[in-house]
Amino acid sequence: MAEPSERTILERVSLGDAAAVREAIDAYGGLVWSLARRFSSSESDAEDAVQDIFLMLWRKASSYDPSKGAEVSFVSVLARRILIDRWRRSERRVSPERLSGEPAGDVSEPADEAIGLAMRAFEGLDDAHREVLRLSLGDGRSHAEIAEITDTPLGTIKSRIRRAISLVRSAIERGGSGENEEGGTHD
Repeated sequence: MAEPSERTILERVSLGDAAAVREAIDAYGGLVWSLARRFSSSESDAEDAVQDIFLMLWRKASSYDPSKGAEVSFVSVLARRILIDRWRRSERRVSPERLSGEPAGDVSEPADEAIGLAMRAFEGLDDAHREVLRLSLGDGRSHAEIAEITDTPLGTIKSRIRRAISLVRSAIERGGSGENEEGGTHD
């Protein structure tokens, strides 16, 4: 192992160095806050996320290997994973119960039927296609933001969104199943 003066902040954190904990907060607090704020719906949610990230950082500090990459990259990847997990846990799903309330305005029976068909088609998609549609249409995220959130190439995100919309459109035309003719929904 490296001499104490040559150790990274996370190596020192993993050894229980209290000063290194403060250094980690000083060094990575801005990055973690920036990511948490971008991925959170409110400031209080971002604050909770920052706490979760630093707690996990203390737990995982010993798994950081300087030979595999920069410390800031390790912190960034860990933060993004935690933020994505938090987002997935808090994700709001549209359910028939949420749509069963009194509609705003005059909605005809065919519109209600179309909503039901769209929901069934959406639920019939595989996880990857549902996720990109939720992020794009539900949360209003850009393709670049979705690529960053999911750690997926931008071109793949664009293809998945196009494919997911096509699958939902086709399913609505067929009567609601999100599966394609071959029985799957993969690109």
